[in-house]
Amino acid sequence: MDVNQAIKERRSVRAYEDKEIPEDVLNKLLEAARLAPSAANRQQWKFIVVKDKTRRKELARASREQAFVGGAPVVIAAVSLDPGYIMGCDVPEYAVDLSIAIDHITLQAVELGLGSCWIGAFSQEEVKKILNIPPQYKVVALLPIGYPADSPVPKSRKSIKEIVCYETFK
Repeated sequence: MDVNQAIKERRSVRAYEDKEIPEDVLNKLLEAARLAPSAANRQQWKFIVVKDKTRRKELARASREQAFVGGAPVVIAAVSLDPGYIMGCDVPEYAVDLSIAIDHITLQAVELGLGSCWIGAFSQEEVKKILNIPPQYKVVALLPIGYPADSPVPKSRKSIKEIVCYETFK
């Protein structure tokens, strides 16, 4: 599968088969994150892989009761180790770096026949407590991953003309 095909096929999957992800497949997902670029190659992140069913259900509750989060065989928590670092462009480094790494995982997942759903609706404090994350760090996203039990239809997208301008903002 080429990257363009993976981009076109990626969907937010909210139903997963009751099927474990083999370790070699999971390692490919994590390797995709490891290879993601980061500001000054600092890689100020940790990825917490959650397989325990009870803990996944706790994460679902902490994610505004989104039960499907706990229904995935794996949930990956993306954690910034330096949430206070601001890049020269006045943007927090973690917002960019972890977004790139998570997107690498989601696209690799498509190629491997897996589905995922980027979760930003969760209680920071509850997730930190569940996963024993020190208070100075920030959970950027939760990513349930598994074999899709549904086939979400593609979402409509704005046209190129609506989102792109050349030379200056118009």
